[in-house]
Amino acid sequence: MVSQARANRIANRIQEELSELILFEMTDPRLQGVTVTKVNVDRELAFANIFVSSIEGSSKKEPILEGLNHASGFIRRNLARSINLRVFPQLRFNWDPNPEHADRIDQLLASLHNEQQEDGEEDSTNG
Repeated sequence: MVSQARANRIANRIQEELSELILFEMTDPRLQGVTVTKVNVDRELAFANIFVSSIEGSSKKEPILEGLNHASGFIRRNLARSINLRVFPQLRFNWDPNPEHADRIDQLLASLHNEQQEDGEEDSTNG
């Protein structure tokens, strides 16, 4: 069992290396525009939960996860070459809905801001 700090360092390194791998070395068209948003590694280093998102949103969730799971052996082998660990964790790919939720919140806040500005303009013209 490793310390939480070491597990976090390993998770950060996996995130960096995997992002570069997806960007520069993987040719699967399903993985275009994929972003690795977060990686969690358990303290036993048995599993790495990898959270991904896409510019295109959740409409591409299934093909992206299929593409990543299909290439998991290739990904794990390349990551193991870059990151020296006695045993490299198994990779689990998950969809991260947070970027879409954040975008939706931004849209709602912007619409509220626009409504407030319109109400302010109406008040000044009526006054």
